[in-house]
Amino acid sequence: MITYFLFFLGFVVLILGAKFLVDGASSMGIKAGLSQFIIGLTIVALGTSLPELIINVIASLNGKTDLAIGNVLGSNIMNILLILGITAIIYPVKVNKNICKRDTWINLISILLLGLLAKDTLFNKSNNTIDRLDGFILLSFFGIMIYILATSKNTNSDDNSKITTYPLYKSIVLIIAGGLGLFFGGDWIVKGATEISISFGISQSTLGLTLIAMATSLPELVTSIVAALKKNTDIAIGNVLGSNIFNIFLVLGASASITPIQYEGNLDTEIIILFLSSVFLMIVIRLGKTKLTITRAEGAILVSGYLLFLWLTVF
Repeated sequence: MITYFLFFLGFVVLILGAKFLVDGASSMGIKAGLSQFIIGLTIVALGTSLPELIINVIASLNGKTDLAIGNVLGSNIMNILLILGITAIIYPVKVNKNICKRDTWINLISILLLGLLAKDTLFNKSNNTIDRLDGFILLSFFGIMIYILATSKNTNSDDNSKITTYPLYKSIVLIIAGGLGLFFGGDWIVKGATEISISFGISQSTLGLTLIAMATSLPELVTSIVAALKKNTDIAIGNVLGSNIFNIFLVLGASASITPIQYEGNLDTEIIILFLSSVFLMIVIRLGKTKLTITRAEGAILVSGYLLFLWLTVF
């Protein structure tokens, strides 16, 4: 019973830990003379993917690689179908031209690259594995992406003007508290997922695709709903696509670099769903009823797609 309690408590501790660490590190960055744009591009942007990153690193260190890849695929599918769908239903999502021209394509490339690296049997190998070399390739693409974003002339950095600065001692306390929260929260979640999968006969990849993905995507969901209520929905799609790209390039890249990830054939369905969802999103943005906008009707289609994905995954 205590394991189950810590499993659910772990998500609260993990998410709060990510917030504390980002707040403390951002404040330290300001005091060190870093620009708010660079801090927003690195520390703040990383914050939304920290829960997935910590869970995956701990899972990889414990050899639970099916949990790691399930968490990333589940989070990314939820981000596009459920989070963007709910946001658009609350208020139509306006899409920045830079996001349309750049981020949607980087997101699609990340999915195609993941699929290519995972399918080793295409290259006459005996089994499908995202090995350490694949992990380093993903991390290299992450570095290229950061360079592209940092050198983009019209990158919107308005969201980074609200970074709060704290006294040095408070920044240090936040970083330490955040680090401890990430470690213990992630450890409780991975241990709880292992016990739940054994007790109920559920595969860890299924847990990663559903329950754990939902919980680790809560920060993106809350941020997007708040943005929609404020009619500032361009933030929502930027957060979703940024999180998805970070999850594949950084989170999976770091996980595979620690422990090679065995890729099960049944995950092909999730890769295809993620790819088709991203293509549908690009079509809606470019050719939909209202150009550069995700309408309420289109948002309802996205949410319906997520409910169908859940049904396919669970049943």
